[in-house]
Amino acid sequence: MKLIEFRKEGIYCTKGDFYIDPWFPVKKAVITHAHADHARWGMQEYLCTHETKPILKSRISEDISVQSLAYGETLEVNGVKLSFHPAGHIVGSAQVRLEYKGFVTVISGDYKIQDDGISTPFEILKCNEFVTESTFGLPIYQWKSVEKINEEIQNWVIENQKMNKTSVFFGYSLGKAQRLMKALEGIANIHVHSSIHRLNEAISSTGLILPETQLLEIDDKKALENQIVIVPPALLGTNMIKKIPNAATAICSGWMQVRGRRRWKSADAGFAISDHADWNGLLQTVKSTEAEKVYVTHGSTEIFSKYLNEIGIAAEVVKTKFGEEEQGDDNIEPGNQEENSNSEL
Repeated sequence: MKLIEFRKEGIYCTKGDFYIDPWFPVKKAVITHAHADHARWGMQEYLCTHETKPILKSRISEDISVQSLAYGETLEVNGVKLSFHPAGHIVGSAQVRLEYKGFVTVISGDYKIQDDGISTPFEILKCNEFVTESTFGLPIYQWKSVEKINEEIQNWVIENQKMNKTSVFFGYSLGKAQRLMKALEGIANIHVHSSIHRLNEAISSTGLILPETQLLEIDDKKALENQIVIVPPALLGTNMIKKIPNAATAICSGWMQVRGRRRWKSADAGFAISDHADWNGLLQTVKSTEAEKVYVTHGSTEIFSKYLNEIGIAAEVVKTKFGEEEQGDDNIEPGNQEENSNSEL
């Protein structure tokens, strides 16, 4: 049995007659999370988690038709039992579990197995078929523990304060920004860009308590001294950032695992913080699902798929329009949905 097909519109559930994270307009769209490469404009009906619903409306339109479910809640669609389960990627992110006559397919969306302290932790799901990302599907990508990386960024801020510097972090508005806020809570006042502030309001409407932040007022230079600023990556090198007095800048991305990228971006520091699974996380997850067939999407697909086949796990590369997420700009205007290029890494 096979529950899904890979069509030009996206991942299609044949028995249920709906799509998962489609990239072209369709009637019924099941959304794993609210990043722009997985949640697009133009669907007649959206289905997502309760936590994702207000974010989706904030990013796409308040007028879209959205139904939401709690994690673990089951909805039957044309005989297919559908449920959302935590993906650990960002707030509200989910894996989609499909079951039909005892056959189970899981579409992971984007995921990480580290508990970042703010997203609902990843849940292993046993299945017959598993669709996995492979954004960082190379052995070079092995993340430090959340505790260790948090300690490093906290120490960086403290050292900056000793030199009377303002710590400016560049991270995606949805996901990375909230993770940085959590990691830096209590170290100093946190000032966030309006795009982050708007998403924080949407997230808070679900009942999740976020660390206290202030809306960034770039002309209030006194208030920024020795404090923390979090802005989208698109602002790197702009006149807006140059107005911040005595700023020390840091890029936060999984790509910072490769030091050359830090120098190329001309930042003062780079922290390898990712909302995706690293090499070991991907392998651990795939093995734990006990899936008979694995479909590998976006990222290092060829290498990861080849390795899975070599260790006895049947795997196949699937070409999708999900991108290599941090390669593009994180647009900051509401009408541009903030992330033209894909999800946060």
